[in-house]
Amino acid sequence: MKNVLEYLENSAYDSNKGVIEGSSKISYMDIMINSKKMASFLYGKTKMRKPIPVFMDKGVQCLCSFFSVLYLGCFYVLINPDLPIDRINNILSTLNSSLVITNDKYKDKALSIFKNLEVYAIEEMINFDIHENKLSELRIKMIDTDPMYANFTSGSTGVPKGVLVSHRSVIDFIDVFTKQFNITSNDRIANQAPFDFDVSVKDIYSAIKMNADLIIVPKELFSIPSKLLDYLCEHKPTVLIWAVSALCLITTFHGLDYKTPTSINKILFSGEVMPYKHLAQWISHLPDAIFVNLYGPTEITCNCTYHIIDKTREYTNGLPIGKSFDNEEIILLDDNDNLIEHDNVTGEICVRGTALALGYYNNKEETTKRFVQNPTNDSYIDLIYRTGDLGYFFNDELFFAGRKDFQIKYLGHRIELEEVENLICNIDGISRCICSFDYERKKLYAFYMGTLDKKALHEKIKEKLPIYMIPSKLVQVENYPLNKNGKVDRKELYKLLGGK
Repeated sequence: MKNVLEYLENSAYDSNKGVIEGSSKISYMDIMINSKKMASFLYGKTKMRKPIPVFMDKGVQCLCSFFSVLYLGCFYVLINPDLPIDRINNILSTLNSSLVITNDKYKDKALSIFKNLEVYAIEEMINFDIHENKLSELRIKMIDTDPMYANFTSGSTGVPKGVLVSHRSVIDFIDVFTKQFNITSNDRIANQAPFDFDVSVKDIYSAIKMNADLIIVPKELFSIPSKLLDYLCEHKPTVLIWAVSALCLITTFHGLDYKTPTSINKILFSGEVMPYKHLAQWISHLPDAIFVNLYGPTEITCNCTYHIIDKTREYTNGLPIGKSFDNEEIILLDDNDNLIEHDNVTGEICVRGTALALGYYNNKEETTKRFVQNPTNDSYIDLIYRTGDLGYFFNDELFFAGRKDFQIKYLGHRIELEEVENLICNIDGISRCICSFDYERKKLYAFYMGTLDKKALHEKIKEKLPIYMIPSKLVQVENYPLNKNGKVDRKELYKLLGGK
């Protein structure tokens, strides 16, 4: 297999399976037909292997647009209509595209933003005839290392970076992922992640490869736990591949005591460290389900490691991020780029394997910083991706030890913010904790959720932490602001203090 279009084409002939959105369901056959119509309409309007932005909300129309782009031999870039105009313009300047796909809902907005691009709405394209001969001409020229999609992540310079991923990387990962967790045609995968976030790649392509139903959960439900649980109980998903914060939204308000979606047999989570108190609630309500901690940045195609939760284990040292997926390898490098081969020695997590992205689109400088020659091998080209994350091995398991950029120097000591967070989280009466460091004032802040007041919590912290690790200020909050990917938005949280 060399193209993910084969996933769609192999599943298109089962009319019972497809994508559920709202009260309707569209089959994979209809998605394939609409995609081919759109690609036939767009034939000749751009060159192969070029980016085509898709400007609309996630949903069935979005999926048809993605596959139409792939039938053209191009790669798709979803641009969320809610993004600030400045960020959209930064993405466009990187892409240098000639056309954009939208729908009637956003066509006027697209015309006002994409002034130098041809704008086409899906509603006009799906009435076009399919030209199989023209699509076949393109198909025969495609190879597995062609780019498939780009997801834009934050850049250190303030300019977003487009992580470019090939068909081969997605096929390599999804084949392993679906086999490892026994995802089958009997499953129903409930999508939480935005389609411009790589978690959705697991939802979309696992479902289509295995001919399983894909349920697109309305994003507005993720602010109302009771309605979210009503929806899950009604639609009976079997698989959740969700951000930690989305799962914690339910347990923070003890939602599972209200309703438990008992159809779920697999819950896989990633994006942040899962507080064990919240995981324990899920396990107690779904004791027969499999729970998996996933780890990996966008640049290595979804995930590179996993750990299946052992329900008899206490996890006093926190949850491991586990072991590498098949055909991927994790190596740890010290500050001098030497290979770390002993337990309990922290180093930078680096990844090698077919699932590595192609780099950052139109950004050679950043690409060469992060996608580098393996320093332990000077005999042939052997690329690794430097994650910027810290980790250590213990008993053949990899543990996450924070971000390099979450490592601060405070009162003369080097401190991992995650360590402070974890210690505070383990205090009775505290459900979650997020720490932030003010570099101007040289102060450490802790934003916590729980029943303890600040004075009582401060006394508990003094019993557990050395003086240099005690936060300067404790801030009790009812909930955490989330970014569009469902992760805690630390910048927005920090604004509560008027900091930078």
